[in-house]
Amino acid sequence: MTLTSRLNVAFFGECMVEISGSPLEKRFGGDTLNTALYLSRLTQSTPIKVSYATGLGVDKLSDQMLDQWTEEGIAIDHVERKNSKLPGLYMVETDATGERHFMYWRDNSAAKHYFSNLEVTKLEQALESKSIDVLYVSGISLAILPDEDKARLLSAVRGFSECGGHVVFDNNFRPQLWSAEQAKHWYEQLLPWVNIALITEDDDQLVWGVSESVQSRCARFGVKEVVIKRGCEPCKVIINADRNEAKEAQEWHVAAERVAKVVDTCAAGDSFAAGYLAARLTGKSAQESATLGHRLASIVIQFPGAIIPINAMLPLCE
Repeated sequence: MTLTSRLNVAFFGECMVEISGSPLEKRFGGDTLNTALYLSRLTQSTPIKVSYATGLGVDKLSDQMLDQWTEEGIAIDHVERKNSKLPGLYMVETDATGERHFMYWRDNSAAKHYFSNLEVTKLEQALESKSIDVLYVSGISLAILPDEDKARLLSAVRGFSECGGHVVFDNNFRPQLWSAEQAKHWYEQLLPWVNIALITEDDDQLVWGVSESVQSRCARFGVKEVVIKRGCEPCKVIINADRNEAKEAQEWHVAAERVAKVVDTCAAGDSFAAGYLAARLTGKSAQESATLGHRLASIVIQFPGAIIPINAMLPLCE
């Protein structure tokens, strides 16, 4: 998809209260929210509208989240607020190499109950009316939902895709939320409707094992565009031919940018996804898009927390 007019990109997922740093500080973060925020920053001078769909409470923390998102240019049209629920919370501890370790408190999270007690949610309405052009979901977006709500989300995704909507999927897998077998079951139902798959290789192997390559599996499900993320190693970008075309897939390896000191790898993959999409949705090639993804991720990992100061990435926002 290339940008010819205003493009509406919606993210579905969970934003949580993040406790991290030394001394400890309160921030807000979550995989899809991180990507939405960085995408909004990168595309502020383009006709791209970024919105975030999630469940929140009616508490002060939820109000603060909404205020922050609005300040970052993220539309909140698809947020559902729940009287008896709160945002989830997680604490991040980071070791000497920048690798992070998480502890979660999310049993009462409003995002888990996004579809509860509503005949039609704001997101479902937007998908059905095609007021959204691109929908971004992750493995965590699915994992947090009860099974009946997973099925409801996938039904909406299927209808959206069949009517020409574009779906982007990040395979983020958290074993604390569900088993590999559960993730595999639901990923199999989502992948046939995905246009762009952003696949973290380590997470993929935890879910699927190593008997089939990411590339082969995505081609089997009909995913047109695949980006295999490998941390500090070069990512692999594959553009698959349509099933009725007698063409070979196109492949590129794009090197990551090295940094002298990694402070915190939190949101490295999320920011890469934002950079990739920002470039891809504005007409850049797959290689150029991966390069921007790596550039942004290399900046993000030099700061603590999921969201870095906007001043640190201003050269990328011009």
